[in-house]
Amino acid sequence: METASDRIEPFPDAEALAAELDLDQLTAIPEIALEPAAQTSTPPRPRSGRAGPRPRPRRRRLSATARKELLWITVIYLAVHLGLLLIAYLQNSSLTDHSFLNELANWDGKWYRELANKGYPAYVSHGQTTLGFFPLYPLTIWVVEHLISPFLGSAPIWWSATIAGALISCVGGLVATVLVHRLADGWWGRAVARRATVLFVVSPGAVVFTMVYSEGLLLPLAAGCIYALQKRRWLLAGVLAGFGTAVQPVGLVLVPVCLVSAALELRRHGWRSRSARRSLIAPALSGTGMASFMAFLWLWAGNPFANYIAQHHGWGEKTSLLALLHTTTKLAGQISFSHFDHPTINLNLVLGLIGAVVLVMLLVLLWFCRREVSAEAITWTLAISFLAFTSSNVPPNPRMLLTAFPALLTIARYAEGRWFIVIAWINAALLFGLSLLTFYGLTLRP
Repeated sequence: METASDRIEPFPDAEALAAELDLDQLTAIPEIALEPAAQTSTPPRPRSGRAGPRPRPRRRRLSATARKELLWITVIYLAVHLGLLLIAYLQNSSLTDHSFLNELANWDGKWYRELANKGYPAYVSHGQTTLGFFPLYPLTIWVVEHLISPFLGSAPIWWSATIAGALISCVGGLVATVLVHRLADGWWGRAVARRATVLFVVSPGAVVFTMVYSEGLLLPLAAGCIYALQKRRWLLAGVLAGFGTAVQPVGLVLVPVCLVSAALELRRHGWRSRSARRSLIAPALSGTGMASFMAFLWLWAGNPFANYIAQHHGWGEKTSLLALLHTTTKLAGQISFSHFDHPTINLNLVLGLIGAVVLVMLLVLLWFCRREVSAEAITWTLAISFLAFTSSNVPPNPRMLLTAFPALLTIARYAEGRWFIVIAWINAALLFGLSLLTFYGLTLRP
């Protein structure tokens, strides 16, 4: 099996192809059919001196197999997320003091909704304000809600903002799922890609694709950037990375991903290669989203670091190599055998520590198949894992495990048959079960 780091050229070598196919097979292939030399020359112009009509370029259409795969992915994805919406609706019907749309905008969703409708304060704040959130996802919500608000009549503005945010997350999640399938197919083949797609869709962190959460915008941009880098489409990769760095701080990981890809390309072909130098376009564009946001904050709030100040002081977010130790200490202080339910045990701490163990196991699997996965995907996974292990507020919970999707997909590489079925059903049960605690109240953060 070839590794993803070995670039696959779009056209096979002519000598290798001739060695594998005989003359009759070659002449049966229209694209490389053997023609007499006279027929390959430039056709004569008409006597009138006018050039004949140019042939229209053929539109690329999906093959029947690709359409079948896309339909399969869409059905699986929509079935799972319609189930999550049904759970949120049924839970709302039994809890009359809680709005169904509020469940979809729980936790950070309310902040994104407020930012889409009210914008940023024009001053630096050390408290919890909308300054703690990046702009691209709320800006997208603002655009979509103005498109759908005429169809909602006199509904409150937060209705349209919630529906717009959840719609963006759902569509973005579907795009991310398709790209994950394409990446896994390139690494391991179609059978593993299908298993990887199922695991991605039923991962407990996939609940964010039903909520007003920015992962629905970040993950398709990240997966698309990695896929474009593997295909050497440097401009597209840089543009996707630039948008990704304007979604949330985790998106900044795309900058080193583009740098690693460009460095490998230059090492492979040398600095004198013009095509290799073009790889620098990706890292040059990757940080434009963050740079634009900082420039805006400088002009609007008077400080380019207003977002960091709000996160650090308002939410107490910081990076520490001992973050998991602090999490363990907090959890130990909440456990009392004399009064087991007092104080209340924070389930976010429990899932964070369990997720840390799971993430370590996934990284071990990724190490075993490191020669099969692209360097760009490995760089993304390692950087996300570092952020999860060192974050004081966001440990390796299900949402971070979903964000480190290349490591998650390695389960599909090694698990098959009954083992895979068991793992998939366990993940699905956790997804639907934990969503009950995520949608309502502040019990479990996604």
